[in-house]
Amino acid sequence: MSVKGVRLSGKAILEKDFKTGMRGYNQEEVDEFLDIIIQDYDILQQEINRLQQEIDKLKKNNNHEQTTRVRAPQQPTQVNYDILKRLSNLEKAVFGKKFVDSAEN
Repeated sequence: MSVKGVRLSGKAILEKDFKTGMRGYNQEEVDEFLDIIIQDYDILQQEINRLQQEIDKLKKNNNHEQTTRVRAPQQPTQVNYDILKRLSNLEKAVFGKKFVDSAEN
């Protein structure tokens, strides 16, 4: 994976051939400097790849958590409904006759 807008790669830097002139640069110094740049590019590319993998992993975990949250309230709702139904039946059994008796009087 490469970064958008980056025009050079480590390989392109390594393969770059400079023309020499009468008063040109010291070829060994240029080569040493380019070696450092290549190493830095490689380190940065590895870090970019690592961070992209971490982003992908976090997105996957986030999607999984959102899916879990959507399903989670359904179970307690069903449990609450069952509890309310049982409570209603219990109230009818305990207070049902009293309410019927008081309504008749």
